[in-house]
Amino acid sequence: MKFRILPARSGTNWTLLGIIFAIVAIFFGVYGVARSQEETSGRLITVYDRGSKSAFLTDATTLSEALKDAGVELDPRDTVEPSRDEELVAPEYKINIYRARPVVVIDGFTRTKVMTPYQTAVRIAADADIPLYVGDIAKISRSDDLTGDGAGLQLEIDRAVPFTLDLYGRKNETRTQGETVSAMLAEKGIELGESGRVSVPLNTPITAGMEVRVWREGKQTTSVDEPVAFPIEQIQDADRPLGYRALQVTGVEGVRTITYEIEIKEGQEVSRKKIAEIITKEPTKQILVVGIKGMGQGLTKAKGAIHFTDSKGVTHRETYYDLNMARVMQSCGQGGKYSVRVDGAKVDADGYVIVAANYGNYPKCSVVETSMGPGKVYDTGGFAAHHPHGFDLATDWSRADGI
Repeated sequence: MKFRILPARSGTNWTLLGIIFAIVAIFFGVYGVARSQEETSGRLITVYDRGSKSAFLTDATTLSEALKDAGVELDPRDTVEPSRDEELVAPEYKINIYRARPVVVIDGFTRTKVMTPYQTAVRIAADADIPLYVGDIAKISRSDDLTGDGAGLQLEIDRAVPFTLDLYGRKNETRTQGETVSAMLAEKGIELGESGRVSVPLNTPITAGMEVRVWREGKQTTSVDEPVAFPIEQIQDADRPLGYRALQVTGVEGVRTITYEIEIKEGQEVSRKKIAEIITKEPTKQILVVGIKGMGQGLTKAKGAIHFTDSKGVTHRETYYDLNMARVMQSCGQGGKYSVRVDGAKVDADGYVIVAANYGNYPKCSVVETSMGPGKVYDTGGFAAHHPHGFDLATDWSRADGI
């Protein structure tokens, strides 16, 4: 748009001209803001790729669509975090792209070159379909032979020696980095004491397939397998609504073999003492993503008590209490495990708010609706007689001690 300044004439209405210029300025100012907002609509995607950083806006619904629209090319072997199938719901995302690159895996006399995007020894070995066992040592370093290997990195695996350990009458196929029987016993925390015996001299070298027997003179021993609870990690996602749960990694229990020394008198066990413990299978950590968007809109410490109407039209009088929940959490398969959410609500390993209610209307372990998100009934109390549909929500608001 062009403007031409005209020479002033006698009797020119300067007031009118000022008003016209003001209207034009306001018009272009509003137009510029609207256009700026239109140009910046969409979600902000920041991409970190091979040491470089770039950003773009997108209206795509999934991450793979957004990267494709932005011209970011991916090899099928590349890894993207979050995953390529991630549904875009947040206003902005930070994306890491791990490009597949050659890595030489050195496993004894075997050298294998693989293309992998992973950064850790365990993930690289798994990607190459090379098993790692308890006791193996795997480390990543730079290759000394870039021309011969055709790779800048190498993964070297130092295998633990497999052998059979007969520990107080219980045989286990296990592995060790110890070079001698004495070093193996120290590695596994086995103390012989005065009455402990070993089937071979302590300075005997450990060789593949050998059997080492350990026993104790005078008293009986027994070994039992016990589960090792898997650790639980909850990722609280502020872009997902309350009630959202997605299991990223399923937890798997480990196994420990415990050996006890038993003293028996007149046919009855009178004492039991643990003398050895070996982890024979490591547990796998469980990772759960839970939504926390909308927290603070229900019951709070300041409110103290509210009336909440669920999706079925039932009104619940909600209050809160602050106790150590370890005892009541022994039910519903939780084994005493719970944590405190960022808003102070106590939640179980599945992300459910811990609730006390009338068991007659809400049986133990049943899932219920609360103003603070989905809950699970673990407890009851005297209030339930007067408020049969009331909920007492477990929180950390009074003591603020994290338990």
